[in-house]
Amino acid sequence: MANIYYEKDADLKALKGKTVAVIGYGIQGRGQSLNLRDSGVKVIVAQRPGGPNFDLAKHDGFTPMSVAEATKKADLIIVLAQDMLQGQIYKESIEPNLKAGKALGFSHGFAILYGLIKPPKSVDVVMIAPKGPGSLVRSQYQEGKGVPALIAVHQNATGQAKAIALAWAKGIGATRAGVLETTFKEETETDNFGEQAVLCGGASALIKAGFETLVEAGYQPEVAYFECLHELKLITDMFWASGIQGMRKRVSDTAKWGDIHCGPRVIDAHVKETMKQLLKEIQSGQFAKEWVAEHEAGRPNFTRLMQQDEQHLIEQVGAKLRAMMPWIGSSTKQSAVSSQQKAVGRSKNQKRTALRQTAKSRS
Repeated sequence: MANIYYEKDADLKALKGKTVAVIGYGIQGRGQSLNLRDSGVKVIVAQRPGGPNFDLAKHDGFTPMSVAEATKKADLIIVLAQDMLQGQIYKESIEPNLKAGKALGFSHGFAILYGLIKPPKSVDVVMIAPKGPGSLVRSQYQEGKGVPALIAVHQNATGQAKAIALAWAKGIGATRAGVLETTFKEETETDNFGEQAVLCGGASALIKAGFETLVEAGYQPEVAYFECLHELKLITDMFWASGIQGMRKRVSDTAKWGDIHCGPRVIDAHVKETMKQLLKEIQSGQFAKEWVAEHEAGRPNFTRLMQQDEQHLIEQVGAKLRAMMPWIGSSTKQSAVSSQQKAVGRSKNQKRTALRQTAKSRS
């Protein structure tokens, strides 16, 4: 079993008298910056001027500065810019100002594992990876709670790397929930695999395949959208709140039978073999090399594929149907646990209402 750390295992004194620089004031950067500051840590923010994140940082009471200036002033530099930008930011602004004894922090290990950033042996390199978006990290902290996180130490130059990382975790509220020990390699490879095979790549491909199957069989695309995309949130919320078996306890016996009897026919041994191949490509570095090469070439395939899916029928139908359901934007703010049974009951009524409106608009 992996080590899990809680409040008693972390001490903010490891950051006492130190300055923490957060590089990038996006969603994760904002949440972590505000939580650290509220925990009594001295925080500075590096964010380039001219955009909404710069203005937001000022609004929140920070004085945004350049990455180079922040690196010079800070003892712990937390790099929260996008993966593909981190290498350039490091080479241009962090590396020239990085002195021995300082610490580099990350919330995802991509740049370190795949060599986009190669820090000197004289600095600590640590990771705290919250298992939730920065907005949730912030809201949970404000409620006196926390979002679980992963902790990893890649380099321990000072002998204090783990203590510093745990203090960082405590400062953002993660130790309230629990911080699981891992490595940069494990975090990065499992994160990339989850996104490709299940959370993004697998889920979106499954949704589109189901939608296309129904439409090609002559069913209305609006009905296909509801059955293959819209209702998925109801199921994934149940997964999230109570696991697979918990979901099964909350659906009809017909749905249960379709799950256990038919699901393995869709996600069969062939699909699992494909997943294994994706994992091998991640482990070998092939995926990272291809993505870095794509980025450096100006993202031609990325742009083409994104534009191609923008034109997919499911996007056109979805935009029309979502406009008929104004409650969708606000419902995502509700607790998945408390709203679950009500949501399941509402679903059929919502579908009927929206379909009637669609029928009227066609007539």
